[in-house]
Formats: sequence, structure tokens, C-alpha cells
Amino acid sequence: MSGRKETAAEIFRSGFNCSQGVFTAFAAEAGMDEKTALMLATPFGGGVGGCGETCGAVSGAYMVIGLIHGRSTLEDTEAKEFVYSLMAEFKEKFRGRFGSLRCSELVGVDMSDPAERTKAREAGKLKQCEEFVGYAAEVLEELL
Repeated sequence: MSGRKETAAEIFRSGFNCSQGVFTAFAAEAGMDEKTALMLATPFGGGVGGCGETCGAVSGAYMVIGLIHGRSTLEDTEAKEFVYSLMAEFKEKFRGRFGSLRCSELVGVDMSDPAERTKAREAGKLKQCEEFVGYAAEVLEELL
């Protein structure tokens, strides 16, 4: 495993969510400390706040793309377009590999239902998310 792929997977295995794993593995490159990265990425796990929508590994990857290549002035429309193109490429690769970007579809559990999330976690169904986290980090390393 590559460095950041392994770092992202290790963060996830330690108990943080998928978004936190991906985002935090890359945040130091942009000068962000680990605590801030973990806090910022917290809401995106479980398909954005446990809603089962966009996979947290995907959200984390999008945040990394923005952190590293995002625009900070209104005039920098080239940066905005570049970010969108990287996101499109990431999305194509991730969806091509796993068939979806939606958390609930990827894990086969209604993540918007807290009881189902708990059952899935207890049954070890969310361990497969480590693969999503690792692949997201791998694709980011190719794109950035």
C-alpha cells in the first residue's frame, strides 16, 4: 500500500469515519493540522451525517481536491474549473470500480436508519468501507 493510502486506511481502522480517513491523510500536505482535519471531516461519514448519500470516502476526496487546488478569490475561475475536472475524474474512477457513489448502495444498508447503522457496524458490514477509503486515497495520489 502507498503511504497515504495506508495512512487513510489506518485512520479509518482506528475508529474514525471514512471521510476523516481520506481527508486527514492528505491535509498535512496543505498545512492543516491533524486535529483540524479530523474535526472538519467529521460530518461527512455515513453518507453525509449518516444519511446514506454520497460516500464519506468520496466526500473526503472532494475536500482534499478543494483544499489542494481550490480557489480562494472570485477571479480564479481556472482553479474552480480545474477542481471540477478533478472531481469528475475521481467520480468516474470510483463509480467505475464500485458501481455507485452512494453510501447505502455501497454497503448494502440503509445508513439513514440509525438502528440499521448500528446493526451493520456490530455485524462488521462497515469493514468493507476500508476498501473505499484506500481506493479513494489511491486515486487522489494519481490525480494530485
